[in-house]
Amino acid sequence: MDKHLFLVRHAQAETSSHVQKDFDRLLTSTGFAEALKMGERLVRQQVKPSLIVTSPADRCAATAQLLAERLQLKTEDIVPQPDLYEASVRSLMNVINGLEEDKNVVLLVGHNPAISYLAEFLTHTEIGSMPTCAVVHVVFENLAWAQVSGQTGTLAFSITRIIMGKKCKPKFQINPTGSWRSRTCR
Repeated sequence: MDKHLFLVRHAQAETSSHVQKDFDRLLTSTGFAEALKMGERLVRQQVKPSLIVTSPADRCAATAQLLAERLQLKTEDIVPQPDLYEASVRSLMNVINGLEEDKNVVLLVGHNPAISYLAEFLTHTEIGSMPTCAVVHVVFENLAWAQVSGQTGTLAFSITRIIMGKKCKPKFQINPTGSWRSRTCR
């Protein structure tokens, strides 16, 4: 069975300061709007995850919660994973390779630069730096999670930015039949 991984960079957060730990940075009002709009967009794309794995950092946890609300997931469907904070591609791969096989559609909410590097590693496609609340959908055809590795995924689509009711054009679109199969992405 195919696996669908949605890589999500957290929504816009407060800027870093010397008085607040990076881990504790909260979403801005723009970040809340981004996450809600992205959740609505994913609903329209008929994305139905069975699990959201998130960094426990406040900005990721809040993004995951807002997406879950829009996608009508329960709180118990959100799993904080400490290895996603200050992650490397290797630590992200360990999380992916350890996913339960019955979870075929998973959202992974994390941080740059690792989330962007991971998207490129999995798809061998130039993604660049993912903006806040961007989503990259990667499909793994006939693979178990434990078999996922570099260049085994196909980029199905990415949504680079949705802000305050305006959406920028996705770099890659879902195909016209509405399925998650990839078209040639150029």
